[in-house]
Amino acid sequence: LAHHPVRGNKTYDEYIGKLALEKAGKKKWNKRVARVVGILRRLVNFDHLYIGGGNSKRISFPLPPDVTIVPNSDGLTGGIALWRAEDAARTPVAAKRTPPAKARPRKPAHVRTTQASQPKTAVAFAVPEGACDCHVHVFGSAAEFPFAAQRGYTPPPASAEELLALQQALHLSRVVIVQPSVYGSDNSCTLDGMRRLGARVRGVAVIDERTTKAALDKMHAAGIRGVRVNLATAGESDPSQARRNLAAAVKRVAPLGWHVQVYTELSVIAALADEVPSLGVPIVFDHFGGAQAEGGVDQPGFAELLALVGGGHAYVKVSAAYRSSEKAPAYGDVAPLARALIAANPERILWGTDWPHPHAARPGAELDRITPSYDIDDGLALNQLRSWAPSAALRRKILVDNPARLYDF
Repeated sequence: LAHHPVRGNKTYDEYIGKLALEKAGKKKWNKRVARVVGILRRLVNFDHLYIGGGNSKRISFPLPPDVTIVPNSDGLTGGIALWRAEDAARTPVAAKRTPPAKARPRKPAHVRTTQASQPKTAVAFAVPEGACDCHVHVFGSAAEFPFAAQRGYTPPPASAEELLALQQALHLSRVVIVQPSVYGSDNSCTLDGMRRLGARVRGVAVIDERTTKAALDKMHAAGIRGVRVNLATAGESDPSQARRNLAAAVKRVAPLGWHVQVYTELSVIAALADEVPSLGVPIVFDHFGGAQAEGGVDQPGFAELLALVGGGHAYVKVSAAYRSSEKAPAYGDVAPLARALIAANPERILWGTDWPHPHAARPGAELDRITPSYDIDDGLALNQLRSWAPSAALRRKILVDNPARLYDF
């Protein structure tokens, strides 16, 4: 395609290649690139267009949600599929005729990184003043902020300064730092990140029976406005135990006017659905309530989540789409879930990145070894919100009004 005519007698390479940039200048070259995006949209009717190459960093115009700048390494990731195909071509015909009965196609792996990711795609809509990322974490050095002995992974550092850079790149004004599981109930790193970011930040803590009332009061003064009950990382799927954990958290935080944030799965939400409305404090479910894109809106437990949101009995974060989907980098197949939740009650929807996108170590891995995070394009993630919530008024409700009410900004 690079040698195919695109405009006049010029090929794509001659029109937007390196020499064209040097000769035409950055401003004119950007106009050409924008024009080529439109041409390709009509020519091949793409679902998603990925732009790579060294000069892609010189693109300065806002990209639509279905166009993403990617590093050259993504070309290698895509090439792996071709190498697998070559291996398959060498497989004897007889073997190909008798695949294992339970064989399934391999899902594409998320790209990993030991650096706190920054957006690769420019935000493609006007982000309202006061917009909030309602779900991030910060990680310090083990020397300064020791990790809990019982943890699922050891993350690479992700500082408050890097978080601020993310906020600025996404044109966001506010952020909520959520205590990650690797620190247990020692909230020192989260509180340090909050102190460094000042008035733009609120926090969600993790507490246990050792957390005193004085400690809770001190955290409230620092900007903590909720506690997290993390059932998913703990592997807790027993509704009875989940019920006890939730009740204990509610009892501790109700006098402070805090909310309880729950990371769990749809089956647990369904089991608790009758009790959530009477708990007396706001309940927030993380990451689409654990719903998976491939299950669609009819998957078991999603109707109960919709009912809780629709009745105003719970908030849900349309966050961390990569935890609900394997279709990187846009994870566009979560759209039906997001739209259904927003339609149920836009006043109970929150948005968040889950930056810096940590995940559990592989089974058997050494616990002290750094587990790379996912390299997620949060600019592309924010752009998805424009298609889930098409109107500016709806996006303002999700990004500004709901967080301001829940987190007391």
